[in-house]
Amino acid sequence: MSGSSLRSFEYLESLPGTVFNRLYQQPSTALAIFRRMLTHLAKTFVMAMLYIGHPLSIADLESWIRPDSRRERDQAINLLERLHILRVTADPRKSRAYTITNPFLGSLRLALTGGGHHNSFGVPCNTLDKNPISVAELDEYARRQWEGVLGYMVGSAGASLVDEGVRLSDGVKKLLKDGGLVKQKLSKAEITQEGFAFILQEVNAQVWTVLIYYLDAAEEMNMDSVDVLSFLFMLGSLELGQDYSKATLTPTQLQMLDDLSDFGIVYQHAATSSRFYPTRLATTLTSDSGALRSASAGFDNALRSPDGKGFIVIETNYRVYAYTTSQLQIAILQLFTRLSTRYPNMVAGKITRESIRHAVAMGITSEQIISFLTTHAHPQMRKNNPILPATVVDQIRLWQIEGERMKATPGFLFKDFLTAVDFEACSKYAEEIGVSVWKNENRRMFFVTRYEQVAAYLKNRPKKIAGS
Repeated sequence: MSGSSLRSFEYLESLPGTVFNRLYQQPSTALAIFRRMLTHLAKTFVMAMLYIGHPLSIADLESWIRPDSRRERDQAINLLERLHILRVTADPRKSRAYTITNPFLGSLRLALTGGGHHNSFGVPCNTLDKNPISVAELDEYARRQWEGVLGYMVGSAGASLVDEGVRLSDGVKKLLKDGGLVKQKLSKAEITQEGFAFILQEVNAQVWTVLIYYLDAAEEMNMDSVDVLSFLFMLGSLELGQDYSKATLTPTQLQMLDDLSDFGIVYQHAATSSRFYPTRLATTLTSDSGALRSASAGFDNALRSPDGKGFIVIETNYRVYAYTTSQLQIAILQLFTRLSTRYPNMVAGKITRESIRHAVAMGITSEQIISFLTTHAHPQMRKNNPILPATVVDQIRLWQIEGERMKATPGFLFKDFLTAVDFEACSKYAEEIGVSVWKNENRRMFFVTRYEQVAAYLKNRPKKIAGS
């Protein structure tokens, strides 16, 4: 699951079942979650059960899966249950069986076959726009607005980086602050560790991160969070370059158009206009991974050189050369580098103990810095193995740990197993599904980042385990 999918999935997973019942009444939402959130095997299960008309026994479903694919089967079933798509029921013979929940079943059928008057996929305008907007203009608008957001976040490193044509509203600035991406220091905003991690994400993941913060703030703005989420899924189903009518939108959705315009997610000629255009940032919200990479490439020049290649050269003496004219790129580099010289197409500087300690003080980690330098290394640097000089990488880490000795990992501790066999079976399962972080065989305890699948494994084991 991509970073953006994971972020949106974690939000959905926290919602109660009654919210899913409302969400799945919209075919666009059911289709978006089917396309974006489900694994290939989970999709196969859903499509196989979509039209059979009766519950599918657990024995029949398990007969489709090879014995060595138990892990994939458990992950797919667990995912469908957490999204309230699949539930266990009893067929007329009283045996346990799976069935697809309603209204997800009806909405997905409707999304796949068409029909109805739900307006779930938007209503295209039936009149010509006197001032039509091309796809290229929409891309430029979205890029400019989104770079304005990133520029505001890193602008504290130098002069203001917000494009002269971009005016960020107070609501946008408050959202970034409330989300922990920036913090107020005296009279200016300063990027945080979470903000720098945000900068390192691909664009679609950045958009979803901001939208999750927007959803969290919906109640404060007197907006229906379910209506907000449904509209976001609808935007992901729209066609780039097509104008859509506002006539069928709810008051909450009309308010959202004004807010989303600040981020470049939608375009409208004016707030009073009767139509709006989704930009590429909107139409890729629920795309598959291939389309997301393609869409991200269209906006990625906020962090890459104009030709799409890396632009940073680092020498073993800690000297840094960045072949760029982008104010945004230079400002990001200046967060952890002491820049000394600027040329028409290049800036030069040096990574120092003070510059790294300054970045660490803002919450930026050494791993984030190394990741940024590796991702945006010049093609000449990529001929080396490793890409970055080992002395530079090691020293950046050492400068950080001068003041830090511990790393916290949130998770859950399983302990008090009665027998070694029980402990080994459960801890091995946690390792198989990739959630195990630490274990102590002598004390029969292990630590995991997620507990849902492990708890389900404990519940379904024929022999009861006394772990908790």
